[in-house]
Amino acid sequence: MASSDWAAVERIYAHGIATGNATFEARVPAESDFFASRKPELCLVAEDSDGAVVGWAAAASTSTRESYRGVVEHSIYVDPEHGGRGIATLLLHELIGRARENGYWTVQSGIFVENLPSRALHSKAGFREIGRRERIALMSHGPWAGQWRDTILYELRL
Repeated sequence: MASSDWAAVERIYAHGIATGNATFEARVPAESDFFASRKPELCLVAEDSDGAVVGWAAAASTSTRESYRGVVEHSIYVDPEHGGRGIATLLLHELIGRARENGYWTVQSGIFVENLPSRALHSKAGFREIGRRERIALMSHGPWAGQWRDTILYELRL
């Protein structure tokens, strides 16, 4: 993922936010904040045959503590017009491979209970469901605004 990909990444991210089932974020962060908080070696895009960005994946540290230096939390977003084509699977497998190559030992993600496609994707990729976080946060936007949400924590040990 490069700065030149940002407009497409931002558009795809904004769509995910609008669904209410992708993130607790209410708006896309500024480009500089996004890149400052993600691991550069784990920021990826998927492009179609014309070079247009149709999906992205990124990961961030879960903690600033040195003992957690090998643990990252990731996100995957696919342009809704390109869903169902295996793009998320390709991005996830590439992210896992790069995480392993770069010395990370755990990749994790908190996924909304209702996001069944993402949960299935992660299970198929070998992630295990390690717990449910009940009423972990109050949704501030979208179709779930004003409602407490549960997430399922998925983890893959590399």
